[in-house]
Amino acid sequence: MSLIVQKFGGTSVANTERVQNVARIVTETYKKGNSVVVIVSAQGDTTDDLIEKAAEINPCASKREMDMLLSTGEQISMSLLAMAIQKLGFPVISLTGWQAGMKTDSAYGSARIHEIKTERLEAELDKGKIVIIAGFQGINKYDDITTLGRGGSDTTAVAFAASLKADLCQIYTDVDGVYTADPRIVADAVKLDEISYDEMLELASLGAQVLHNRSVEMAKRYNVNLEVCSSFKDVPGTKVKEVVSVEKMLVRGVTRDNDVARISIIGLPDEPGIAFRIFSLLAQKRINIDIILQSIGRDGTKDLSFTVSNQHLEAALSVLNENLVSFKGKSINYDDKISKVSIVGAGMESNSGVAAKMFEALFEANINIQMISTSEIKISVLIDGSDAERAVKVLHACFKPEI
Repeated sequence: MSLIVQKFGGTSVANTERVQNVARIVTETYKKGNSVVVIVSAQGDTTDDLIEKAAEINPCASKREMDMLLSTGEQISMSLLAMAIQKLGFPVISLTGWQAGMKTDSAYGSARIHEIKTERLEAELDKGKIVIIAGFQGINKYDDITTLGRGGSDTTAVAFAASLKADLCQIYTDVDGVYTADPRIVADAVKLDEISYDEMLELASLGAQVLHNRSVEMAKRYNVNLEVCSSFKDVPGTKVKEVVSVEKMLVRGVTRDNDVARISIIGLPDEPGIAFRIFSLLAQKRINIDIILQSIGRDGTKDLSFTVSNQHLEAALSVLNENLVSFKGKSINYDDKISKVSIVGAGMESNSGVAAKMFEALFEANINIQMISTSEIKISVLIDGSDAERAVKVLHACFKPEI
């Protein structure tokens, strides 16, 4: 008998018909003799609707109260799914994150998992029950409900799979696997049978919206057997694992990320410690930095440019403007109409000329590159947002023979 963790996203449980479809998938898995733990997200646009309701009452509501509110979305999904499974005649119980033993830190809105106490879960599974858990949430040392932030339900699923030593963790979504590009943009995008943790982590971090990067990091750390499946098609998904065949595949995928803003600080003193002071201040505000570019010092000054997500832009500008005088910088400018386009593939590490081929393709398409970032298995470029979709198509066509 296998233990299988299945996670269903918001689109998968968006309405009554889809909840009943998920109940069918879960019970089919259970009927094969498996123990089943299910993680659910809030239905459809429920979280966005709750945020809007909160803004109508108090636009400056505390993060603690926002967590209390937003956690209810997943609780609605879990109880409705439990009712659907009950109707089919199967033993089932729904549990909130804290009932299931999810312990987190106290960073409301973006909590990190400290530990999972699995005693209650194991007891319910031993009784032969299907266990449904509200994703995205846990409880801190003050017994307050916390939420895990963006992608929290993916992270919840992998965390429980790791803690329970599950045989398989399936992430059900509205696509039937991981593609070489967004099939809504690139008509001939290819579904991958398998992909490595490292490649999936890069794709997730660079804008592919199939899995959240925190969940992939955790899956890699604990060697969780992960599979991305479709809630709507009964077809094999994409397996995410440690080692995959990369001999024939130079590039695994092309992604775009529109949630990017560039900030530039002009005329900083060309002296040690400036970058440390700037980025430590941003880190204190939990603002993540991505691509960083520093100019060569001239006339005793240098310019520093970096990217943040759009949601952190306002906070970052506020911190930087407050401290510009102490940094001895001349000015700050920003651009929130840009996109990051990337190619990812473990095969790139042992093949020269990939960057040149990428830059040549963008040049021939008359797409200007603003900033560049590389690692062993990815190359990212910052370009004008209006060129992003075209860039993805151009690069996918360029590397298609090697995909």
